[in-house]
This record gives sequence, structure tokens and C-alpha cells, in this order.
Amino acid sequence: MNRTLQRVLIVLMFVVFAVVGGTARLPELGGAAEPDPSPTRTPIEDWEPDPENTPAPLFEPTYYSLHFVGDCTLASVPYFRGTANAYDTVVGDNYDYPFALTAEYFANDDLTFANLECALTTSGAAADKTFLFKAPQEYAKILSSGSVEVVSLANNHTFDYGQKGYDDTIAAVEAEGMDWIGRDENKIIELPGGLRIGFYCEFYDHLEAVKRKVTALKAQEPDFLIAVFHWGDEGSYQINSDQLAKAHAAVDCGADFVYGSHPHTIQPIEEYEGVPIYYSFGNWTFGGHTNPSDIDTFFLHMTLAQYPDGHVEIAGLENVPCAISGTTDRNNYQPVVLEEGSEAYDRVISKLDGTFTGQNLTINYGLRSDD
Repeated sequence: MNRTLQRVLIVLMFVVFAVVGGTARLPELGGAAEPDPSPTRTPIEDWEPDPENTPAPLFEPTYYSLHFVGDCTLASVPYFRGTANAYDTVVGDNYDYPFALTAEYFANDDLTFANLECALTTSGAAADKTFLFKAPQEYAKILSSGSVEVVSLANNHTFDYGQKGYDDTIAAVEAEGMDWIGRDENKIIELPGGLRIGFYCEFYDHLEAVKRKVTALKAQEPDFLIAVFHWGDEGSYQINSDQLAKAHAAVDCGADFVYGSHPHTIQPIEEYEGVPIYYSFGNWTFGGHTNPSDIDTFFLHMTLAQYPDGHVEIAGLENVPCAISGTTDRNNYQPVVLEEGSEAYDRVISKLDGTFTGQNLTINYGLRSDD
């Protein structure tokens, strides 16, 4: 190619850029752009497009806002039902009450996820076990009014009232427009913006089954894969070997995030192979104890960035320390955000970063010592 022809082609290229895009934009290197603090899509900063004619930039990601909370046990144990401090007495039919002080944080996001740890049913066919949790089907409105969109049913209390209780729970959740994932099941849920999130929710699975099911879910090519586990030792602030093995296996098989519940305590966060592992979120609105000694909890605000080529990155993780009750002399079942710098706030942070040195709890679910 002679020099004259080269010059002509260069001029033509600049003309094309000027006509089509105005100013050429190069991709930013070094990770995702900072997300806007609002819970909705992030606008492109310092750019005012003509909504009629200007195409979206080639390299800007779409941001998604997700929240995660811990155990939602919307009932008290049978011994306390109907008493002055029972969950059903305090909440009654005021379905907005449990999330009244926190719903604003979740209202405009793309997804809020919780572990629903009770049966929503009128069934009287109770399982042969000490601790049983059931609430009216209408109590699904507590979650929907709190802007929860997806719940896990993979835990040890959704079958407290047998198959009918489980089926009633699913019907109640679906009636409120929420989605759910059952025990040891995979499901892909597509958000309104198009992001496809794969959920694997484990309760009974052994290690090899975890590997097999996470691998199978990864093969379905979700944009982001979350492994949800119900595991660990109740009342413990430390993770055990089973948790560690399953979490690492899930990541090795393709999980992008690990969510844990069951201990009723906050346990330390780990980063493994660049993937955040939250071993235990603790309780959220929790009817299982009328006056627990540990009311510490938190919620996680996760920001995901999806790029035009389809790949997804975690653009932000914010842990927000909370208490499961706004009162300390009893459980009022209404989580509240803690003031930054307070003793309670700092204690939550210490449990998340693994520096907490307190004794493990003895869980009695609010029963008398002789029960």
C-alpha cells in the first residue's frame, strides 16, 4: 500500500468517528467504574446524551444492586405462641412492621434475598421435633412488604409441618410475587434488567453432591452464580471444617459468591480465589427467641457490574451492621441499622472480620431452662 492511499484511509477513519460517535471513547482499564450510590442503575457521569439519537457507550457496564439478609423466622416456638412477647402477638396483622426501619434500603434494588426459616401454613401435622415454627400464609406479606424478592427454603424448618406445610409455604411465597429455591436445588432467576443469577441452595447434600450440582448449574451459563448453604454449628462464632470444605468446593466449581445461614450468629467473612464467602448472616427478623443475648446482625449490599461482552464483576460490597431488635430487654422482631462508631456497630464488624473473642452461645430458643 502506497503512502498516499494510507493517508486517504486515515482521513476517512477520522471522518467516520466524527459522524458516528462524536468523540471516540476507549475502555477504562483496571476494573469496574465506581457505581452510583443510588440503588438503581448507575448513570453515565458527565455525559448528557440525546435520548432520541445517541447510542450507549460501548464499554459502560450496567449496574445491579443486590441485598442479602439472614434468617427470617416469622413465628415463635409453640410454647410461646399467643403470649405477650410472641412473634404473632407483637406483629399481628401489621405486615409492614418487621421491615419498617429497613425496607427503605431494599425498596429500589434489583433483588433482596433472605432465608425463610419457617412454614407458612395452617397444617397441624407437626413433625416429631422440639422446635417447630409455623406462621399464617399471610405472613409472606412481611417479606414482600420488606421488598424481598427471592427466598431460600433450604433449611431445617420449612418441613416442620410436612409436605403440606412446605407446599403451603411455596403457594404463599408465590402469591406475593416472590421466587424461591428449594432444598438442594438449582434455579436460574432472571432480573428485570436481564441479569441471570444462578442459585444453588444446599441443606442435605454431601461434598460430592455440592461439586456435582454447582458444576451442573455453571454449565447452564448464568451470568452470576450464588451458592447458598444452611450449615455450621448453632451459636458458634467460628466456622467448622464442613463449611470450609463445601465453600471452597463451590468456588472451585464456579460459584461467584457464597451465602451461609443456620448458626444464628455472625461468622467471619473469607475471600477464597477472589470470591467472597459469607459463612453466616445470623438472624434478621427472628421469632425463634423472645429475648436473645446476641442481637447482632447485618445486611450486605452488593453491586454487580455487567459489561457489554456479558461478563460480570462484583463492583462493591458494603456490610451494614444492624440489630435484630430495636430494644435490648426483649426481642421486638424489628431490625434496625446501628449507628456507625457505636459499641454494637464495632462488635458486628469484629464478628465479620474474625477478631471477635466472645464465648459461643447456648441456644435455647427462648424456652425455660427446664424445657
